[in-house]
Amino acid sequence: MAFELEHRHDFSAEDARARIKALGDYLSNKHGLSVSWSGDDEARITGKYLVVTIEGTVTLADGVVRFSGKDPGMLWRGKAKDYLSGKLSKYLNPATAVDDLPTG
Repeated sequence: MAFELEHRHDFSAEDARARIKALGDYLSNKHGLSVSWSGDDEARITGKYLVVTIEGTVTLADGVVRFSGKDPGMLWRGKAKDYLSGKLSKYLNPATAVDDLPTG
């Protein structure tokens, strides 16, 4: 079973990419997750945060960022969705300059 979510935005592809790369840096530096980019618009995220194994792909498209990954299971699905949705909302918030986003 896949775990998927998407977040719409009004940024240019370049701005959205910079923001998602900052989020990748944050996840890597703060939580020790592995973030590997396979091009400008797709990153693979793997690792473990607390007791939850995270395996998924972030894809950037025009006006939307999608996360698709392994379902963390019924007990963690809601928390994972809330956490990832919150991070996407924060990093794709037009009121926050990309240089003000935490990376670690």
